[in-house]
Amino acid sequence: MQHKIALVDDDENILTSVSMALEAEGFNVDIYTDGQKALAGIGSHPVDLAVLDIKMPHMDGMELLGEIRKNDQMPIIFLTSKDDEVDELLGLRMGADDYIKKPFSQRLLIERIRAILRRQDSVPLEGDDEGPNTIRRGDLMLDPDRHICTWKGKHVTLTVTEFLIVEVLSRRPGHVKNRDQLIDAAYGENIYVEDRTIDSHIKRLRRKFREVDSEFSEIETLYGVGYRYKAA
Repeated sequence: MQHKIALVDDDENILTSVSMALEAEGFNVDIYTDGQKALAGIGSHPVDLAVLDIKMPHMDGMELLGEIRKNDQMPIIFLTSKDDEVDELLGLRMGADDYIKKPFSQRLLIERIRAILRRQDSVPLEGDDEGPNTIRRGDLMLDPDRHICTWKGKHVTLTVTEFLIVEVLSRRPGHVKNRDQLIDAAYGENIYVEDRTIDSHIKRLRRKFREVDSEFSEIETLYGVGYRYKAA
């Protein structure tokens, strides 16, 4: 199945280079230079996933996300500038699936798109068995093949990055992962990400799990060292 992607950014260099990279990977791509054009275009020509810049003229990415969510639950990835942490948090709360900071690796964006579409294409039917790579750690269940996370049987909605962090921590409970190791697991090697980005992800992870269970404390901080998933 050939997926269609909407790419929305007011930077024509990004539109050109990213659309070429996506098309080389077998995606169909519709490009838009602002939110208003994208909203009209997506309404007429539906897509499987949208990549949105946050800062755009006429209608910014946040407004566009809000309009899209009135009628469609398609996956959304935000492109954000380095200092847009408040916008990132707001966007995730509004229903974005992930975000990537500019300047970004096209390879990273493509991997994020593939991971989200795998999740979208593999929504389990009622009574489906667990996947062969499912991880169970006490009350935690992770199915990497279908990007499903549950805690005490309740779904926890994670971005791709958050899921990868939980996965690498929970595979070896009790073992400490430093920030560099978590960056490699979540973003891939040779991609620069500031240490505080991992700290922000961990804070959001804890908040999401505590929305399901206020007593959640499985992700432990070892100050000056890193993080670990609590051993049973």
